[in-house]
Amino acid sequence: MRKELLVDLGEKELINRLGKFMPKNQVLDDCAFIKNKNDNLLVNNDALVENVHFNDITISPQDLGWKAVVSNISDLLSSGSRKTIGITISLILPAKTEWVWVEELYKGINKALKEYGGIILGGDCSMGNEKMISITALGIQGELELRRNACKPGEIILTTGIHGLSKLGFLIQSKNKIVSDIYLREELTSKCIEHFCRPHINPNFLKNLLKTRSNKKIKKVGCTDSSDGLFQAIEDLAISSNCKAIINYDKIPKDKNWPKGVQWDEYYFFGGEDYELVFSLPKKWAKNLSRLDTNINQIGFFTNGEPSVEFTDNKKNKLLNTKPFRHF
Repeated sequence: MRKELLVDLGEKELINRLGKFMPKNQVLDDCAFIKNKNDNLLVNNDALVENVHFNDITISPQDLGWKAVVSNISDLLSSGSRKTIGITISLILPAKTEWVWVEELYKGINKALKEYGGIILGGDCSMGNEKMISITALGIQGELELRRNACKPGEIILTTGIHGLSKLGFLIQSKNKIVSDIYLREELTSKCIEHFCRPHINPNFLKNLLKTRSNKKIKKVGCTDSSDGLFQAIEDLAISSNCKAIINYDKIPKDKNWPKGVQWDEYYFFGGEDYELVFSLPKKWAKNLSRLDTNINQIGFFTNGEPSVEFTDNKKNKLLNTKPFRHF
């Protein structure tokens, strides 16, 4: 009998199986929720691995440090964290790694913490064949609990910012031949590299969410971030909330210089590492928020049905055959 390999299971199935060793629903979200006497805590862990997420050609160590922090704070924010307490850092490094590389990494980490809050609380170091940065981030749960399983049929699907830019930035940095052979405007090229190397999050998101809430009784909002791609984010929300997502392709926000074509649609929906938020709200709340923050766009809605993702334009559904990024 053939042994099961991780390459066959994939990341999602692996997480589902690991969830059997944990309390019920513990793996539904990226962050763990810890109920406390005073402030409830959110705990997140994210790892960046050499030759999987980065290498010395695509990103500098200082940018990598920044990105390692932002990827964690993005997960905290997508669960409703109102404040980042701090982070612990675990490093796995080859013995011949130059000190200046580590120093630059920590400079980037500190710059991101200065921008978004939190301090370095400690960590661990070990030797390995390839570099790996694993960060655990601690945050304080805010008034609104943002969870993947809180979406409801009839709610509007919204997203912050534009997707696909980080993927294109990675391809540009990697000197990808397909990208090298097409003319890209300098403005788009610079923006994509910035999104890949120095991603940003919206620290005012939760404040604006509370400011525009039309019904104060609502305490939970369906939300996740798009670190694994826009499609994966929408699918995760649909599956966790047990409803169908309907996406209007024409409402998807794109950069004005973004090329047209199926391949570019694939980069947009399946690229990942954009660290934008994807969430759902009742219609009135969605309208109020998108009026207040013009960077937030309504892109579809949830309805009753088998948990899945569809486009309003059936011709676009062939895009859904594309496979998301796989860690194994």
